Order: sequence, then structure tokens, then C-alpha cells
Amino acid sequence: MSLDFPATPASAAPARGETMTGAQAVVRSLEALGVTDVFGLPGGAILPVYDPLLDADKIRHILVRHEQGAGHAAEGYAAASGKLGVAIATSGPGATNLVTAIADAYMDSVPLLAITGQVFSTLMGTDAFQEADIIGITMPITKHSILVKSAAEIPGALASAHHIATTGRPGPVLVDITKDAQQDEFEFSWPPKLDLPGYRPVTKAHGKQILAAAQLILEARKPVLYVGGGVIRSRASEELLALAEQVGAPVVTTLMARGAFPDSHELQLGMPGMHGTVPAVLALQESDLIVSLGARFDDRVTGKAALFAPEAKVVHVDIDPAEIGKIRTAEVPIVGDLKDVLVDLLAAVKQASASQAPADYTAWWERLNGLREQFPLGYAPTTDGLLAPQHVISRIGELTGPEGVFAAGVGQHQMWAAQFIKYERPNAWLNSGGAGTMGYSVPAAMGAKVAEPDRVVWAIDGDGCFQMTNQELATCVINDIPIKVAVINNSSLGMVRQWQTLFYDGRYSNTELSTGHGSIRVPDFVKLAEAYGALGIRVEKEEEIDAAIALALETNDRPVVIDFVVSADSMVWPMVPQGVSNSYVQYAREHALLRRRPLGDRTRRGRRAGRGPERRCPLMAHVLSLLVEDKPGLLTRVAGLFSRRGFNIQSLAVGPTELEGLSRITVVVDVEDLPLEQVTKQLNKLVNVIKIVELDPAQSVQREHLLIKVRVDNTTRSQVLEATSLFRAHVVDVASDALVIELTGDSGKAKAFLRILEPYGVKEIVQSGLVAVARGSKSMTERVYKN
Repeated sequence: MSLDFPATPASAAPARGETMTGAQAVVRSLEALGVTDVFGLPGGAILPVYDPLLDADKIRHILVRHEQGAGHAAEGYAAASGKLGVAIATSGPGATNLVTAIADAYMDSVPLLAITGQVFSTLMGTDAFQEADIIGITMPITKHSILVKSAAEIPGALASAHHIATTGRPGPVLVDITKDAQQDEFEFSWPPKLDLPGYRPVTKAHGKQILAAAQLILEARKPVLYVGGGVIRSRASEELLALAEQVGAPVVTTLMARGAFPDSHELQLGMPGMHGTVPAVLALQESDLIVSLGARFDDRVTGKAALFAPEAKVVHVDIDPAEIGKIRTAEVPIVGDLKDVLVDLLAAVKQASASQAPADYTAWWERLNGLREQFPLGYAPTTDGLLAPQHVISRIGELTGPEGVFAAGVGQHQMWAAQFIKYERPNAWLNSGGAGTMGYSVPAAMGAKVAEPDRVVWAIDGDGCFQMTNQELATCVINDIPIKVAVINNSSLGMVRQWQTLFYDGRYSNTELSTGHGSIRVPDFVKLAEAYGALGIRVEKEEEIDAAIALALETNDRPVVIDFVVSADSMVWPMVPQGVSNSYVQYAREHALLRRRPLGDRTRRGRRAGRGPERRCPLMAHVLSLLVEDKPGLLTRVAGLFSRRGFNIQSLAVGPTELEGLSRITVVVDVEDLPLEQVTKQLNKLVNVIKIVELDPAQSVQREHLLIKVRVDNTTRSQVLEATSLFRAHVVDVASDALVIELTGDSGKAKAFLRILEPYGVKEIVQSGLVAVARGSKSMTERVYKN
């Protein structure tokens, strides 16, 4: 199916029929797509694109110091603004340096366009200088990828990439462009038509599911709105607020959703999960209804999935059908865009409330408010005279205010920033939630400042994270990007050290960084900042904190780095240890022995326990038939989804169909029913996959094709020929001492024939993969059109 590309926000539409190079078309296409900022680093294979970039007056190019910085900057740009982030790199190591940022964007659903140069198409596969199969490398971590080998393909490839990255569940798309495609000339025209027959994201939910969800909400006595990053990606915070206030249910916001619902609101319980607030963690655990909105039940939230929320029914809303049922079965699954779903759900709840009074939440709120009073977020004073990191981060948030943007690295400082800064609006909190990428903070803050130049942007970093990407301070200084950097310097890899304290008897193996405690400072962060041209400040006393933050807020002509020297003994609490129920959430270190009674209610044993991923179904062979586009690399993507889960493919057959440009893939795989369902959902997400059907053996015709070379002599030849005739096989080649026999049939027929031939001596078997077609008159290609 061909789709007309929507009107672009370019200030001037490009001319039609204009002759230009592929490189010029890259720049012109980005302009037409409304891209105003890109982050990148030139190199040989992408050099043709950099020449027209020099003359582009609608695109600002930020020259980074490392390609990973370009990727994270593009992520920060997208996360802060909601727009597409763009990163450019050359081939080989330039492209592979983008991989971590691409994986990070994939995990956190960030709309990212990665454009990489590739060697000449005639050199691909020859191990040419700086050649890397970046398409193959990134297949598991991109929403889609496109290899461009012709200049004429460039406008359509970039338009498709923009559309795929920013619609449905957002994510990274890679466009790899060969050098000859950049250099060749062609007739440029815009807009192109998008030919994406397999890509149809569902945005409008089914009305019946909406009504079912509304009914469960009205019946629940202990509901919780479990809010994930999907609310922010869908720009649905206002709709969430309206629903929450209508229902009156408590709200918990995941690490990726901080700011989706105001922290100052009386319904807000805070962040759930491993380091969530006690009220948020236990609200989910003790609820009777979880309304999951753009969240994915990841292990950091659920704890041991089989023991998570044992009494709760689940309404799961997500734009990605592959997320629904992946970890927790939903009584009411809803696929759709959250902004639309929340509007419809609110209307359904209001309508149902007119004839049915909602349940009384009085006892539920008494329980939750009791937890709020008993277990507020807090921290103990340090005993070594060094700063309390929680206090430092709290003051940064308080003095900056809710209009600021805060980008965190990964580790203790990330959790403290999520806990102790109050977020009142979406897109104010940026972090690497899924991948947990150290080094994210500084380049992400840089990208956010480019996207939101009028906002104060903080990078809240640890001394370990800061040393991974601080070279981007040079980028900030030269390009007038005045971010603020708070280095929470405990002179160690803090979160690793915390686990060593709690679970390894305080044996601190390779976590000391020597960056601030005592007389050793390697490096000295103040001198490092000054060497880059930034303002460097060191704070070692509590009374200096506010003045340093104020100075940073007043300084807008260059970046600022504040080295906060904090205690290495400070730890992140609350905490749920890995592998246990969330009922065992520990409020502080004195509660950290797992033999203690859990804070959560254990009076019920969980009628729904065991609904998580640990359940087992019978292992059996399944036959999947896929209708796909003829595109390079698709077979690898399909097979990769099975191998990623450790599933063995028995057979895989590919062949053309009656429709030009479409092929059919038949896959036979031994797998349990539940993971097969999950893999099928992932297959459906592949852009070039149009349709998937599982074929029941009783309702389909299934055949395999075999060529069998069997040993014969004057005595046995007639016997083998008789068996061949019996099985309606055919001799296709004759030698003095061997026959090649062709057999077509189902697997049972093939096995039986081979058993008969074994005594004669089977020398060789060549067997095709199984192919299958449904019985009856209906065709898999019905209602599928290829223009």
C-alpha cells in the first residue's frame, strides 16, 4: 500500500525535478522534514553530505567530540522537545560508536534518526577500509533500518525513517547511505510517497475494550494508575490528570514517567520499583486493579514477576501490542495511542458513573496515607563530614524550579534525582532508564539545551559517568550551549559500591575512582572544567551549596561544572533486593535483612500468583506463515527474533508469491505457546512484514521437498525402485552405484520413506524447509495490494 507523505513543515518547499547529488538530497530532505538541528562528526564515507551542510541555512550542525555524544545529544534533544533527534556519523568505527546511543533510544522509545555513511556499494562485503555492516549490527536495537545504494532512494528513505521513528511507539531508525549514492546525481522531487504496507500502527482503541476497562475501574476498591513513559511520548499528561481526578485513584509514575503527573498533586504516590517510594511500591503490590498506562511491567518495577500484585486485575494500555501480556496477562488489553485512549476512557468512566456509583476508596486511602506518614522519603546525615548527596540534589531542584530540565547519568545520583527533585511537567526529566547507559547525562543535557535554549538544563552526573563523556564540554563551550553540570562526586562507582556493601560484606573490588576524597583528585574536575573553558566550582561544605547553585544559575555565557564532594557511604533507599517480592521493600539499611518481616501485607497468598513469565506451557512445533516484502536483511531480522530468545528453528523456507515484490516465509519452530505469542507480536512490528498466520496442521496442507541419494547395486536397485514407486517418488538421476530420488510430502511420509531406505545406505539428503497453505478457498494475500 502506498501512502502520501504528509505536508512538511519546511519554510519553503523544495523545487521539483531539480538535478542534485544524493548528498544534497540528504540535506534538502532533512530541511523538508522540518529538521533544524543535527549532531554529528564527519569522516570519509559521509564527507559528501558535509559539503552541502556548510551552506544549509535552515539546519544547525553541532560538531561533537565523539559519535556516542552525537547519539545521546540527539536523544536528549528528542526527549526534551518531543521532536525527532538526528545524529550523523561516518562508516566503520564512526557508525559503531553510535551503537550504544541507538540501543539506549530503542529501550526508552526515543525518536532518533541515525544517518551513517557507508563505503562504495561495489566495495561492500570486501572488508574495505572503515567498512562495517552497521545495518546487521543494529538490527536488534532499531525500529527499522534502511540501506541506500542509489541516490534516487534518498528522499523516500529519509521520509520513511522520519515517519517510522516518530509514529506508533517511537524509536530509532538507521539510514545507511553508500558513498556512491551520496555522490551520484538524480532528479530530486518532494514529497515522496511512502510505501510501507507492513507498517500500520494502531492508534484508536476498540470501544468494547474501553467500556470493559471503565467497568473494572468502577468496581475496584484498591485501584492504582500505573503510569509509564508512554504517557510522555504520547503527550497525554493533561488527559491523565483529568482521568485521575475523575476516578480519585492513586497514581504512581515510573522512572521514565517522572513529570507525567505533578508531584505536588495529592493523588501522586511517587515512583514505584526497586528504589521507589514505599507507598508507591506497596500500592501496586496490594492493589486489586492496576491500570497500566504506557508502562511495560519491567523487572525493576515488578520485582519477582510471579509474586507481583497477586490480587490485582490488570488493564494494560499501550501503543505497542508486543508489550501487552509480555510479563503480566491483562484482563483488559487495550492497544492504542494513550492520548486518544485516555480521552475515550474518561468519557466511558463518566458515562458509567452516571448509573453506577464507584467503589468507596476510603479504606484504601487510609492505608496509603498511613504509609506516606510512616515511610516518607528521607535520608540520614553523613557521619564522615562530607556532603549528603540527597540534600545537594534536593537543593538543585528547589533553586532551579519546575521549569528546568534535568538529565541524569546512571547510578545512585540517577535514583536520588528521580526521588528528590519534584517534577511538575513532562519532558523535564531525562535519563537512560532501560539500557542504563553511563555517560548519558552530559551529551543528553547538551541536546536538551539546543532544543530548549530558554530553559535551565542540568546534567546531574556521577564522577564515574562524567569521565565517560565530559569531552562534550568542549562542544558546549564552542557552540554556546551553557549547560550546568552537577558532579555528585563520591570518588567511587557508587551503586556498585552500595551492592558490595549490602551483598558482598563490604569487599570493595575495583570501585574506588580517586576523584575527590582525601588529597588525590584524578582528575581534578574544577581544573578539567576550566581547561575546557567552562566555569569550575568545588563544594565541600553544606553552607556552600546554595551559593554555588545560585552562581551556576546566574552564569549563562558558558557551561558550569560543580564538583560536589559527597559521602561514599550514602546509599539509595528504599530498596527492593533482586529476586524477591515487592512486599520485601526495605525502607533503610536497618530494614535490609531479608529475614525480617516484609513491610507489605502477606495475609493473602495470591490467587493470581504465577501469572508472570515463569509459567510453562507444553513445548511443541508451530508453523508460521509470513507474507513479507522482498527487502535485504529481512530474513535476518525474522530469524533473529527467534534466536534472541534461544528458540531453535527447525526449518525456514522462502519463496515468491503471486504478487510481485512479496514473498512468503514459512517457519517451523519448537516453542511454548506463550513465548510464541510474544515473538509473533514482535514479528508483526517489523516494517516489512505484512501478515502472519499460524497454520494448524489439521486446517492446512503442509509439504516438504527432499532429494535423497541412496546407494544401490544390481541386487538392490529393483527393491529401491519399488519403494520409490510405492511412495510416489521419482528418480531424477541415475549412476552405476547410486540413485537420486525426489520426494514431496509431509514430514511423516518423508520419515517413513527414509526408514525404508536406511538399510540400503543413504549417502546424502537435501531437504527443503516445510511449506504450507491453508485449506479452502481463502488466500493469505487477499486484501493485500502492492503498487
